[in-house]
Amino acid sequence: MKRVLPIFIVVVTAVLLITAWFQSGGAQRREMRSANSPEQAVRLMLSQIQSHNYDAAYDRLANRTDIDKTSFMREFQGSYGSLLTYASLEKFEVSPLHSTDSDANVRAHLHYSTAVGPLDDNRDMKVQKSGDIWKVVWPVSQSAKLPPQVIPVNYLRWDVISRGASDDWGVQNVDSPQVRIVSMNAIQRPDSVVLVGEVVNEDSVPAYVNVGATLLDAGGKELAQESSFDKISHVLLPKQVTPYRIDFPSMRLEKIKNVRMDAKALLVAASADPVIEINQQKMETDPLGKKVLRGDLLNQSGQIVNIPHVIAAYYDSNGKVIWVSDGYVAQALLPQIPVSFAVDVPPDIAKNVQTYRVVVNHYDTNSQS
Repeated sequence: MKRVLPIFIVVVTAVLLITAWFQSGGAQRREMRSANSPEQAVRLMLSQIQSHNYDAAYDRLANRTDIDKTSFMREFQGSYGSLLTYASLEKFEVSPLHSTDSDANVRAHLHYSTAVGPLDDNRDMKVQKSGDIWKVVWPVSQSAKLPPQVIPVNYLRWDVISRGASDDWGVQNVDSPQVRIVSMNAIQRPDSVVLVGEVVNEDSVPAYVNVGATLLDAGGKELAQESSFDKISHVLLPKQVTPYRIDFPSMRLEKIKNVRMDAKALLVAASADPVIEINQQKMETDPLGKKVLRGDLLNQSGQIVNIPHVIAAYYDSNGKVIWVSDGYVAQALLPQIPVSFAVDVPPDIAKNVQTYRVVVNHYDTNSQS
């Protein structure tokens, strides 16, 4: 019994000392010192962002006196109802690019899970050594701050008036808008069959469009049925054309004898605003060696576009659609401020591309258009 009491006192004292060390920031200081390489500094910062510990992540910045913490958090949390506000950082990979004794460049590949599927983001980060600790140098935002201005509203708009149950005027049902599939091209990919083409709204009213396809074998039996889902600009104003793409996973072209196409259209209210201008389009190879179509989006309206969705159609020398790719932009489009986009193009397709056309679909927090 005489030995138990001293041992108990020692154990309690050790626990109290460890607790005091954690509360005084000892664990955090040790973790900071553990960033003994540029890659580890980036990993630790991204791990803290992943766990929503933004204060600790912000403390890892070498130039945090030049960076607004709220702006830093918005880089990962999103703002203005952008896609990142509905996303979470699922995982990341870090790889070194260049390193000296005092500074380095590190590439981080971020994988987000979002409400519309996975989203990837590549960031090249500069890292500096401060004493024996590596810290990330975060880029200072150069976003333009526009002065107050008046933007005239002169766009076309279509409203749909429906008859209520107690109304005795008008008609209860209206004809669906006339839409037509302009083209269809079946392509064999390594793991799927893909149908690409274009559809036009031939009517004088706006239409909500979806394109479906059924694959048939030589005996007329159905092999598979799919729709364009979000690889199409669903809302078409009169005379507008949109590309579409339909994917059939694990399908082979030689099994298909016929394709039954179906374009469905519904009358919807719509407007020609916001106008999104597409600039600086060019095909290039990104830092990861992928072929991409890059450009800038410029919101010419006075309203915020929360989630831009870019859809690109690629044509060969005969004007035939040979591929359709799409991608969501993580940032919201603020009025008059350009935002860059990039969509992937398979390398075997890219070598046959002669021209391309980009359309921008967009999703707003209050409505879809």
